[in-house]
Amino acid sequence: MKIYNSLTRRKEEFVPLEKGKVRMYACGITVSGEAHIGHAFQAIIYDIFRKFLEKEGYAVTYARNYTDVDDKIIAKSRETGIPADVYAAQMIEKTDAVMARAHIDEPTLWLKATENIGNIISFIGALIEKGHAYAAPNGDVYFDVDTYPAYGHLSGRDKEEMLDGVRVENDENKKNPYDFALWKAAKAGEICWDSPWGKGRPGWHIECSAMNRAAFGEQIDIHGGGRDLIFPHHENEIAQSEALTGKPFAKYWTHNGLIKINGQKMSKSLGNVLLLSDLLDKYSDEALKFALLSSNYRADLNVTDDLFPAAEAHLVRFYTLIGKTEGAFPAETGLYPAIEETFNAAMRDDFNTALALSDLFGYFREAGRLLSENDPAARRITNQIRETYSLLGLFKKDAAEYLAKYAGEEEVPAEVKEIAEKRWEARKSRDWGTSDALREKLKELGYAVKDAKDGYTLSKI
Repeated sequence: MKIYNSLTRRKEEFVPLEKGKVRMYACGITVSGEAHIGHAFQAIIYDIFRKFLEKEGYAVTYARNYTDVDDKIIAKSRETGIPADVYAAQMIEKTDAVMARAHIDEPTLWLKATENIGNIISFIGALIEKGHAYAAPNGDVYFDVDTYPAYGHLSGRDKEEMLDGVRVENDENKKNPYDFALWKAAKAGEICWDSPWGKGRPGWHIECSAMNRAAFGEQIDIHGGGRDLIFPHHENEIAQSEALTGKPFAKYWTHNGLIKINGQKMSKSLGNVLLLSDLLDKYSDEALKFALLSSNYRADLNVTDDLFPAAEAHLVRFYTLIGKTEGAFPAETGLYPAIEETFNAAMRDDFNTALALSDLFGYFREAGRLLSENDPAARRITNQIRETYSLLGLFKKDAAEYLAKYAGEEEVPAEVKEIAEKRWEARKSRDWGTSDALREKLKELGYAVKDAKDGYTLSKI
C-alpha cells in the first residue's frame, strides 16, 4: 500500500511505526462558525483513510481535534455577547449534529484545546528549558525558529518567504519576525488561564503538538489536514514537536485539496460559503460523498452549480438498477469478488477514490445487460457494490426509500422555462452577453443550466 507523503513529495510504501498498529491524527475544525463543505470534505477523507486501513488489518487509533479557543472565536464572542467557551461549545454541538446527518463516523479520540491547557503549558515549559522558546516581557511566549535548522522542510519555504502572508504581531517582543506564538498574554475581557508567564491562552500551533503528545506519545504514523495548513500550521507543529523530542513527529504527512466555488476560493468575504446543513437539506449525504470523492483527494475540488445535482442523478440511476436486481433475484445469489479486488487495488494506491468510483459506471452497465438477460450475476454485481462501496459511505440505503425521496422530478415553473428558452435562443444566436445574464437569472431562481449540442437541461441547485 502506498501513501503520498507531503514531506518527501512522493508516494511511499506504508509501513507503520509499530507493526499492525496505526496512530493517525487529523487537524479538525476551529469552531468560529458552522461547518461548511470544506470541513465535511476533510472529515470524509480521513474517515475513509481510517476505514480502509482497518480493512487492511491495522488497528487504527484516529484522533481529531476541535480548536475551541482562538482569535476568531474570541471575536465571535464579542460580536454575539456569548462567552467564548459557551460559544465554542454551541458550535461543537452543531458541528457534531450536522456531521452525524452526513453519516460521517466519529474518530476514536476527540481532542479539545481547552481540555489540554495543562499539557500545553508543560510542553511550552519544556521548550523553554531546552532553549527553543522564550518568554517576552509582556507574557507572550515565542518559539525561536533559529534554534531549529530544519524549519521550512515541509513547505519548502526559506525564511524570507515565511514572512509573506503571515501575520506579524508584537514584533518588538520577538527576537525575529518569523518566530511564532506558543502562548498569548491575555487582553482585557478575554478568556484566559493561569501560567508561569501570566494569564493567557495557547497559540494555535502548539495545541496540536501538545494534544498529540498527550494522546500518542512522541511519534505518530499519519498526520493529516487541508493543504492550506502546510504553512504555517504544520510547519510549526513539526518544529516545536521535533525540537522537543529530537524524533520525527509524523512518518507520513498527508493533505487534502481545497474547495473552490465556481472557480473561486470559498470564503466568507466572497459570500460563497456552502454550509453543510444547507447542502443536506437539498441532497442526500451519499450524493455529497459521491461528488467529493470523484476527484483525487489531493486535488482542489471545484464545486460548480451542477456538481451535486449530477451526483444525485447518477445515484438515482444506480439505485434504480439496484432495486430492479434486488426485485428480480434472491439476496442469497452471492457476490462478485472481482469488484472487491479492483476496489482494493485502487485504494492501496494512495486512497484513489476517484478511480474506484469511475469503475462503477462499467459495473452498472454490465449489471443492466445481465438483468436484461435474466442472469442472476446481475444481483451478484449489485450485492458486491453494496458491500464494497459501503466503505465510502455509498449504497447503504434501501433502494425504494432512496428513490422515493430523491428521484422525484419537480415541475419546472413556467417563468423558469421561459427564461431558459430565451437563454437558449440567445446562445444559438451567439448573443453571449444575454445568454450569461439569463444564466445568472436562472441561478437566482435556484436552477442550474447545462448545455449540450442538441439542447439543455435544468436542475435545482
